[in-house]
Amino acid sequence: MLRIYNTLTRQKEIFVPLDPSKVRMYVCGPTVYGAAHIGHAMSYIVFDVVRRYLEYSGYRVRHVQNFTDVDDKIIRRAQEADEPWDHLSRRYADEFLHDMDSLNVVPAHAYPRASEMIEHIAADVTRLIELGHAYEQDGDVYFRVLSDPTYGQLSHRRLDEMHAGARVEVDERKEHPMDFALWKSSKPGEPAWESPWGAGRPGWHIECTSMSRRALGDQVDIHGGGNDLIFPHHENEIAQSEQLTGKRPFAKYWMHNGFLQFGEGGNDTEAKMARSVGNVIPISEVVRKYGADGYRLFVLSSHYRRPLSVSDEAMSAATIAAERLAAAAQSGQPSSDTGAYASHRVEFAAAMDDDFNTSRALAVLYELATETNRLNARGADASAAVSLLRELGTALGLRLEPPTTEDLPAGAQELIREREQHRSARQFAEADHLRAQLLAMGVVVEDTTQGTKWHLDR
Repeated sequence: MLRIYNTLTRQKEIFVPLDPSKVRMYVCGPTVYGAAHIGHAMSYIVFDVVRRYLEYSGYRVRHVQNFTDVDDKIIRRAQEADEPWDHLSRRYADEFLHDMDSLNVVPAHAYPRASEMIEHIAADVTRLIELGHAYEQDGDVYFRVLSDPTYGQLSHRRLDEMHAGARVEVDERKEHPMDFALWKSSKPGEPAWESPWGAGRPGWHIECTSMSRRALGDQVDIHGGGNDLIFPHHENEIAQSEQLTGKRPFAKYWMHNGFLQFGEGGNDTEAKMARSVGNVIPISEVVRKYGADGYRLFVLSSHYRRPLSVSDEAMSAATIAAERLAAAAQSGQPSSDTGAYASHRVEFAAAMDDDFNTSRALAVLYELATETNRLNARGADASAAVSLLRELGTALGLRLEPPTTEDLPAGAQELIREREQHRSARQFAEADHLRAQLLAMGVVVEDTTQGTKWHLDR
């Protein structure tokens, strides 16, 4: 029985979808004003595994992930680059999708964009005004936080505490300092759309409410994102969504992943990987160096709610582990009968049912890989172990494919072939010399009973 830690209640709860026939899952997507980095990748790998495991468990999932393509940061970046804002956001959205594909992240069923939802957003803002939950001031529209008696339920803070600790600019037009923008009046040089309050553009929070409603309905089962979105973004989503529709809860289970960070400093601003700090690592760089499975194993080696410290040593170790799993998974033909390893499947499910405890689940894969290698060494049938290893690996989004010749350094493939020729001719001194050359290039060559194999030295 699956249990999910719910940020809203601060406890693990048995997962029961609102509609037994399907799971509606909304994940906050990127603000596309720059290249995505591995901190973003961590979050999307986490929710990729959530979706994969739900589907593995028999659920039918409808997964929606938005693009925030109308935002202050996008406008500033476009002005700095002297590029139309919509071109810039589209370019980075396309790059993001390419990065996700390289990480083996299953595409969402829909990727709504804020710029395509303006009419719906304006309609939702209009309705909030009619209901008394929003008000207009000089072309700007604000949500009235005092109209929501449950405001603060997600972050578990009272309104007076939020005000005391917030960095909010004093705006005399607001009824309360914590009121937030639903619609912003136009400024010179910024994108704008016509509305009942004049030309302007939507606020960030209402964008997600409108996109989620049109793609999934008024309520969702799982709403996910990083810890940094709990307040104010997700708190504000709850307020405007529930007051707009009158349906509670807006999201039944709120899931938030920890930050990727440098060092062991915890979730402090300096340690967190972020564009604003300037310490980001591009996704393409990590995939090239460690492989998609290597980085995914690194992420899944820790519980998703904890901060994860990034280092070359940790990612290299994960890559070696990924290559060993792949070697075992590709060492024989799979079998349809995996009954001999039923206990392994039970252990895997028990780990994942405990709030997606991927580190415990991976231990089952490592056991299967060890068993596969043991059986192969004895010349015994390892097909059942191979089959279950592949099955469980797929549930975690692992390709379990060995490195290809495309991953080899320039010239290495030719040296491997040349070495094979020397071995066939029993010219072992020459073969050993080439083995040493390959090792210096980062390629480890092993001679086995099944022939010569190689892997990259991380």
